Amino acid sequence: MTNRQPTTPDAQPDPARFPALWPMQTRWADNDHYGHVNNVTFYSYFDSAVNGWLMATTGVDIRELEALGVVAETSCRYLAELSFPDRLQVGIAVDRLGTRSITYQLAIFREGTDGTLTPAATGRFVHVYVDARTRRPVPIPDEIRKAVIQLVKGAPERPGP
Repeated sequence: MTNRQPTTPDAQPDPARFPALWPMQTRWADNDHYGHVNNVTFYSYFDSAVNGWLMATTGVDIRELEALGVVAETSCRYLAELSFPDRLQVGIAVDRLGTRSITYQLAIFREGTDGTLTPAATGRFVHVYVDARTRRPVPIPDEIRKAVIQLVKGAPERPGP
């Protein structure tokens, strides 16, 4: 499946284009020596948001499934600094739903005291599903597919890994 409105690198992300928003809180330890959230921490926010959303939506501890989603590719485009104690919302959408992989389109928004969401980063995150024991690629588990399909609005399924 393909999201009909993927976030392009040049576009400012719009929270309304993400079917799920996952709340996050920056931590004291997220700030680096320069006084802002370190770049690698943005990847942690993406990872925590996707996996937290999957666990909350499926009601399953995804770490105990026969197939695990491992990160095969990730990227991040930084738009604005973050710092502790910022409150965040991580936008989650699916750009592509294949047979064995899911490509997530992500965005991090700083939540203002008035509830406004200001873009801080966009990202891409590819999960490839592998057998928990052999680590060989396998189809996406049914419970994951059923949950993730909610993140792809009105797109026809297309074959592919």
